[in-house]
Amino acid sequence: MRPTEIANAIHFIENYVPDAVHETKTPGCSLAVICGENVVYESGFGWRDIGRSLPATPDTLYGIGSCTKAFVATAILLLSEQGKLSLDDPVDRYIPFKLRSEKGPITIHHFLTHSSGLPALSTSEILIQKGLGVDLGFPLASGGDFYRWVNGAQKEMTPGLGEKFFYSNESYRMLGHIVQTLTDMPFHEFVTKNILGPLGMTRSTFVRSLYEDDADRIQPYLTKPDGTVVPASFPYPDVTSNPEFSFMLAAGGLISSVREMAKFIASNLPTSKARLLKPESLELMQEPYIARPSSHYGKNGYGYGWTITENFLGIPMVAHGGSIDVSTAYTAFLPQKGVGAVMLANTAGLPHAAIVEGIFAALLGLDPFKVIPPLGIKKRMNVLAGDYEAYRGATRARVFSKAGLLYLEQKDDFQDLVVPLIPEDDNMARYRFYILTEGARQPVEFRSTPDGLDLYVERNRYHKVR
Repeated sequence: MRPTEIANAIHFIENYVPDAVHETKTPGCSLAVICGENVVYESGFGWRDIGRSLPATPDTLYGIGSCTKAFVATAILLLSEQGKLSLDDPVDRYIPFKLRSEKGPITIHHFLTHSSGLPALSTSEILIQKGLGVDLGFPLASGGDFYRWVNGAQKEMTPGLGEKFFYSNESYRMLGHIVQTLTDMPFHEFVTKNILGPLGMTRSTFVRSLYEDDADRIQPYLTKPDGTVVPASFPYPDVTSNPEFSFMLAAGGLISSVREMAKFIASNLPTSKARLLKPESLELMQEPYIARPSSHYGKNGYGYGWTITENFLGIPMVAHGGSIDVSTAYTAFLPQKGVGAVMLANTAGLPHAAIVEGIFAALLGLDPFKVIPPLGIKKRMNVLAGDYEAYRGATRARVFSKAGLLYLEQKDDFQDLVVPLIPEDDNMARYRFYILTEGARQPVEFRSTPDGLDLYVERNRYHKVR
């Protein structure tokens, strides 16, 4: 990358991220950008711990959630290179998995690509909520409990082995168990010895007590449904107290910093000198095997521990997000350009993916707000949101955004109505929406005027006042 593009990316970060942190009420986040194997930008924003007035830094430790899955896939590929398994092996050869498909054996490949026909069985939700103080009462304290839960779900299996994508935390937990079984060591110890250690990720860990002893770590925060942000505990238990249960952390239990995650991203680039895997294994990981729902950029597929966007601004993008509710993550790279970025935050709500994609756009010499749809959409939503009044303030309306949608609120002594505004075009470029009334579409339109912005809803014309 040329210095000009790197400078443009840094300008985008420094101007956009603070506003995003403020708008989403995110206490703190950290971000790192690499070009080749060099970190060209790293910084923290806001607080890693509000109560103790401690800032977020590039070394702050966060829970990376499902970004852990790329480490699981790397572990499996390492064992494959060593001849200890084949990706076409049936998974029940190694673990007590009892579910069956009418189309044939369920293999390691199917688990890696979320294509076994096994839908989500909520084990992550059960464990994380328990860790946050909400015990749903389901027994999930041991490997035996886990397999009783999974193996009881035969009727949940869907047809189409290898054909349909169902994101499955359970599948990655069982991949971790396969690693554990074949290596005769807890899953987290294998990853530490064979991935984290060789890459110099010396502070990254699955062990809660090591995380809690580290001076530069987050205070996790929970964003509640009403938007308030409150301190919370780290949701996963300490694996050292139950090493047999280590494989449960394979779905999303790794703790790391952006500085150390930058090393892992670099190891996945085809030109990296720090590769852990052979080039052909990296190619296997970054091949889209199973279709995911399309994104703003067209076709998406899932490889081994990564999502692959086939045409992100003309080139492939490899990425994965992660969340344990009180800590969130996004990791991505452009293999053909040798650039990558990682963003970690200590609560949910920050638009990690849009920010990282905006960074990549700037590195490619493009205007992020013109070519990254979520950024343009967010900008337009901010323009439309606000308070509106009809003629002489006789009636009022409010437009606000929540969870990626705009809502229209009309509230007075005689009505209390809140409805989503459904855009007529995906990017909200025309400012035309509709609401549904008993299944019938009612048009809603925003129009710019010399005096500001007007909102048309059925017979009403409102003027934006703030």
